[in-house]
Amino acid sequence: MLVVLIADQVTKYLVTTSIPLHGGVEIIPGVANLVHARNPGAAWGLLAESTWSLRWLFLVVVSIAALLCIAWMMVTSKQIDAYLLVALSFFFGGAAGNLVDRVRFGEVIDFVDLYVGSVHWPAFNVADASLCVGTGLFFIHFLVRRSGSDATA
Repeated sequence: MLVVLIADQVTKYLVTTSIPLHGGVEIIPGVANLVHARNPGAAWGLLAESTWSLRWLFLVVVSIAALLCIAWMMVTSKQIDAYLLVALSFFFGGAAGNLVDRVRFGEVIDFVDLYVGSVHWPAFNVADASLCVGTGLFFIHFLVRRSGSDATA
């Protein structure tokens, strides 16, 4: 989880110091750019139109609550396997990385822009990718656990 947090913050620092806000650099023509974008809302810009103080308070409180829940699961889980431990670590690192941005800047720095033609996926960052990887590992944990319990039944 610390590796994810550090990687997230270092990459955001590099982007903010080398790419102007709303600027970008083409990495793979027709597929990927590095950009300097800011997201004041949640995923895909949800709540971006809300008042700044209400949005900031809500998202910071939700992030802290998520971190506390993840830590609680890591400490209290009696049957934690490698998939679940790594998944929770990715969740924790991703949530912490975006929380740091919200506290420091009031918004999250995004920089990966994937697209095909003129269709762009919303820009994202290392923390967001970590949350996605954590979700995949979380599902794998439950699929493996479920298939293991079916075999013993």
